[in-house]
Amino acid sequence: MSWRNHAKPAARQGRRHAAGPSARKRMVVVVGLLGLVSIGLVARAFDLQVVRKQFYQRQGDARFLREVPIPVSRGTIFDRNGEPLAVSTPMMSIWANPSVVLDNDERIPQLAQALGVDADGLKAQLVQRADREFVYLRRQMAPAAAQAVLDLDIPGINGQREFKRYYPSGDVTAHVLGFTNIDDRGQEGLELAYDDWLAGKPGAKRVIRDRMGHVVEDVEQVRAPKPGQNLTLSIDRRIQFLAYSELKNTLEKSQADSGSMVILDVKTGEVLAMVNLPTYNPNAVNGSKPEQRRNRSMTDVFEPGSTVKPILLAAALSSGKYTPTSPIIDTTGGHWFFQGHDIHDTHNWGLLTPTGVITKSSNVGAAHIAMQLDTSLMYDTYRAFGFGNSTNSGFPGEAAGYLQVGVKWRPLEKAILGYGYGLNVTVLQLANAYATIADGGVMHSPTFIKGGDNDAKTIIDPQIARELVGMLETTTQPGGTAAPYAWIANYTVAGKTGTAHKATAGGYSKNNYGAAFAGMVPATNPRLVAAVVVDNPRKGSYYGGLVSGPIFAKVMAGALRLLDIPPDNIGRWYVGGPLQSPDGLTGSKPPVAVNIEEAPEDVTP
Repeated sequence: MSWRNHAKPAARQGRRHAAGPSARKRMVVVVGLLGLVSIGLVARAFDLQVVRKQFYQRQGDARFLREVPIPVSRGTIFDRNGEPLAVSTPMMSIWANPSVVLDNDERIPQLAQALGVDADGLKAQLVQRADREFVYLRRQMAPAAAQAVLDLDIPGINGQREFKRYYPSGDVTAHVLGFTNIDDRGQEGLELAYDDWLAGKPGAKRVIRDRMGHVVEDVEQVRAPKPGQNLTLSIDRRIQFLAYSELKNTLEKSQADSGSMVILDVKTGEVLAMVNLPTYNPNAVNGSKPEQRRNRSMTDVFEPGSTVKPILLAAALSSGKYTPTSPIIDTTGGHWFFQGHDIHDTHNWGLLTPTGVITKSSNVGAAHIAMQLDTSLMYDTYRAFGFGNSTNSGFPGEAAGYLQVGVKWRPLEKAILGYGYGLNVTVLQLANAYATIADGGVMHSPTFIKGGDNDAKTIIDPQIARELVGMLETTTQPGGTAAPYAWIANYTVAGKTGTAHKATAGGYSKNNYGAAFAGMVPATNPRLVAAVVVDNPRKGSYYGGLVSGPIFAKVMAGALRLLDIPPDNIGRWYVGGPLQSPDGLTGSKPPVAVNIEEAPEDVTP
């Protein structure tokens, strides 16, 4: 063998060693790379599962997990006898995920027909809000109608349970109750005043929704729902309806602009009825006007006219200068020209006792009494009876009225304040003042809640209060301004009429009047007080006795029967007028019945 043959194997062996690393080395490299990759994966998994778990959990939840409200029913409002005045009924609202619905826009006409809307308008609404995930399409549908929409199974369409307020008594109790908005929150009246009590607290839960918006799974309850609490009012629905019916009848006959009536429980200050006309239907608020929704008994003020004279007499009796029968007041001629102003009566009543001033409603007599009283005493008495102050009833928007500070009274202002001009009061304030007289001089803060705690304080001496009731009783007896219009069979009635010119720009109107009557029954042991005001009666009479007196009599007769208050005047008939002094200084002729359509057209406020 030549040397060439021996050299070739060696060369081939050298070339094999120079060709690259061995299989073992390659294996080590591969395993190393795999190990590094595994470590990277483990590190990444650790980062995702541990370090940034919360971040990715939130991202996932944001796509599928939702917190949705759990609606609660608003508390029911009852009258004092347990009759429902405001209830919540379950409804269903239809909402959409616009982008999902638009992806299936061929079904929009079908959806629009089910909702009762225009298809083009619906599509435009969805396009305008395409960047949102939740848009209401129709609120508070009847459950059956809403279910018919959901049964169409249109992608992106869902339902949400809600509640809607319903008022069984409609416009009869509208001003007291007020109403709620579409989100079931109180907007006016007691619905607003007690909104937190009635509304409750909606709950919340987390759910998983699919991409169509349907709830796939309830995950957890976040907050337990707390239903609203019920509220029992002092209002008696039966008496409320009586007051509403009689006031409505009178306004229609007299063609008056408006009217109000308030009835109070003398012993507690509870409001048994509060009615205003015009009114509105709280079940269809959108069709009403602001003036219809105004609770005139609480927000509107008026000059009370002669209905304020008992308050003047309260100051007079408290002064010690006057008693019910003395001194004698000379109203001869029926006119008193005082500081360039003609204070006048409807008739020449001649000589009157203080009781006669009430019986005949003499402006001249009242002005004379006012000028004999200390200004501070008269002002403090008016103020103590609540004039110029809120009654603290808690009703939203209650007016305080107006009474000028006594130190600013000029002589003429003081004189006309004696017969009810120069101050403004609400119907509730007037009723509460009479309730104070009826309850022996004790004033209660009016309340709309049955059995509610309300403040009570003594305003005048009980003996003076009893004397005032006796004086007011003569108004409804023969010869009085409210006889026989405010009579109630088998019951004694004490009250006072008021007929006042309405203030206008630059003075007082000669043809527009406010006709008022305030009184209490039974006079021997008063249980109920009512104040009635009819604004600007145009047809027939405009006297308070002839217009508002009959409303008082009819409503209170029904209320006395409903509340089972026993009569105090069975078999007692008055013959002739009340004897107000040993000499009988007021007329004793029985009144001549005057038809409301034939009443005289002249009046002195």
